[in-house]
Amino acid sequence: MTQGGSYRILTPAEVADWLKVSETTIKNKYRSWGLRPQKVGRLLRFRERDVIAYLESKYG
Repeated sequence: MTQGGSYRILTPAEVADWLKVSETTIKNKYRSWGLRPQKVGRLLRFRERDVIAYLESKYG
């Protein structure tokens, strides 16, 4: 794994489970939180390293 996390792609449900919030919260708040999405067709996905970067920037 590289520094800051891997390039593994996570679904909104996986991110929600990781952050202990609902999937709806992820879908409604990812823009205001600054999470960078990866679109796969019409599907919303997130890179693991982007979620880790978000957590480190917000919560150290």
